[in-house]
Amino acid sequence: PAPEDAYGQSKYEAEEVLKQVSVDTGMDVVIIRPPLVYGAGVKANFLSLLKLSSLSIPLPFGAVNNKRSMVYVENLVDFIIQCIEHPNAANQTFLVSDGEDLSLKSLITYIRKAMGKPALLLPVPVGLFKLAGKLTGKSGVVDRLVGNLQVDASKACELLDWTPPFTVEQGIAATVLDFKNRKN
Repeated sequence: PAPEDAYGQSKYEAEEVLKQVSVDTGMDVVIIRPPLVYGAGVKANFLSLLKLSSLSIPLPFGAVNNKRSMVYVENLVDFIIQCIEHPNAANQTFLVSDGEDLSLKSLITYIRKAMGKPALLLPVPVGLFKLAGKLTGKSGVVDRLVGNLQVDASKACELLDWTPPFTVEQGIAATVLDFKNRKN
């Protein structure tokens, strides 16, 4: 762990407290570190991306070939259940994901496909996004949008013999369906 901000530091400190509780009491603790979680009721940046993707306009993300790990909420719930039931989970720390890292270009393509729309992506160079971020003081936002954030969930899959029950495409389709239902 290498927390980079106060939020990350507070999560790390909570993990350390839980580990000490485990030592002091003998209680088993499982720490799960998910990347971006999406699904029904999603908020924040993913909701903004859904709203943007629902517009019938070309989007400038056709050249963004970054890689980001995510986990569909139903996959996360399934993994939590696996941790409760599997004896190998005790006192372990796991990274968990859907197992398919997506670029922003791929993510929008999946979203728009689930919306019944063509991708309509223009190949604007990533360098232009980074320049715009510097000029506007929004480098952090741009970095989250076009940067990489991958996790290695192989320990979760191998140690617990776990496979995400839903594909990324299924998770995004369910998320889009919920988004459409909330708009009406």
